[in-house]
Amino acid sequence: MLFRSTRGFLPETNIRRAALEGIAPDGGLYLPKLWPQFLPDDMAAMRGKSYQDIAFHVLKPFLRDVILDNDLREIIRKSYAVFDAADITPLHGLGNNSVLELFHGPTLAFKDIALQFVGHVFEYFLQGTGERKTVVSATSGDTGPAAIAALANRKNIDVFILYPEKGPSDIQRKQMTCVDAPNVYTIAVDGSFDDCQRIVKEMFADAALREAWNHTTVNSINWLRIMAQIVYYFAAALKTEGKPTFVVPTGNFGNVFAGYAAMKCGLPVERLVIASNSNNILTRFFASGRMTPEPVKRTLSPSMDIQISSNFERLLFDLCDSDTTQVRGMMNDLRSKGGFAVSERQLELARKVFSAGSSSDEETLATIADVYKKYGMILDPHTAVGVSVAQRMSPKLSQPTVFLATAHPTKFPETIKKALGLTLPMLPRIAALISKPERIVRLPANKQQIAAFINERKKK
Repeated sequence: MLFRSTRGFLPETNIRRAALEGIAPDGGLYLPKLWPQFLPDDMAAMRGKSYQDIAFHVLKPFLRDVILDNDLREIIRKSYAVFDAADITPLHGLGNNSVLELFHGPTLAFKDIALQFVGHVFEYFLQGTGERKTVVSATSGDTGPAAIAALANRKNIDVFILYPEKGPSDIQRKQMTCVDAPNVYTIAVDGSFDDCQRIVKEMFADAALREAWNHTTVNSINWLRIMAQIVYYFAAALKTEGKPTFVVPTGNFGNVFAGYAAMKCGLPVERLVIASNSNNILTRFFASGRMTPEPVKRTLSPSMDIQISSNFERLLFDLCDSDTTQVRGMMNDLRSKGGFAVSERQLELARKVFSAGSSSDEETLATIADVYKKYGMILDPHTAVGVSVAQRMSPKLSQPTVFLATAHPTKFPETIKKALGLTLPMLPRIAALISKPERIVRLPANKQQIAAFINERKKK
């Protein structure tokens, strides 16, 4: 299978290179040239299978050129052996709808599902090569802990995670800063997640750094992340009667783009609902056709405190009929003019698949309280954003509806107490963090200073 950049300046390449580069050297994001197709007979054959078996069948077409079947099965086995739920992503009823729990991995967030897999694939690709990779990634709250859990103490990999100092919850921060691994560094940036992400992109665009560091990223801009997330859409749809509508809390557009990718592979899906918090750039785009970032607002759902949704470039590539010149122009306008607009035809194409809405902190708290009162289920604030948005759309949404639950509520104890007046029992793995010392480096939102820090500490 061949992959191409959304910017169009590179020759097509294979999944190994696309994964280990993370971002294409021309600044674009990788996409498969052709999408594998799963037909009704393929769906029927997967129905009733374990998550691991479904993962093998969904991921094999993307990886068959670079990973042997037996090796892929073993990578999948090891990736999900550390999950608490036997079926990895259990589906639970919520009235007439369902909640897809994606938080049973090591750091209690949906990022574990992809990043545990990414960690093992990286190790597989690097074994015996003598090559060393420097992982540089930005996080708004959950990617950092999941990346560290997947990559700590791995051979031939150094890990540098940038996060906004005032962004993550206390538990999200401690899941990063309390890990004592010689190959892991966390950098608290005096700025927003968008600042962290901008700096990471600038470092990837720097040819001298790229040559010196041989770096990659494990943000969802790395195709390997998106690819692994496609699986849980298949797993959920195969347990659901009819064509489901998926409601997806998202900031960087990666989680919902994985659903779009599943549709491109033939999965029958009625609709994808994008749920945003007050940082509602995606909601505003689907209302107006304009992508115009505003200052980032701090909310009770910090993993979505994002104004520049990097994965949106992948959707733009489709909306532009694979015209890389158009994509480059829009992304240049975003950087130089503060925004871009799509045509009416392009907006209508997007609206055929996606709906979008946003939820304020007050609405999020009210939804947590309402769901607990009616169903006895405690939602984390990100999942509550999705339920809140869908409730307002409910007359327009067809059944069945599946809400993606992206994090365990125990990661946000202050918010749950504010909504319900309850103090949640602390899970043992979270309690173990409380007394551990934190390892934090604080730096300004400056590429040169952060690059110098990385250069001094990465293994040569």
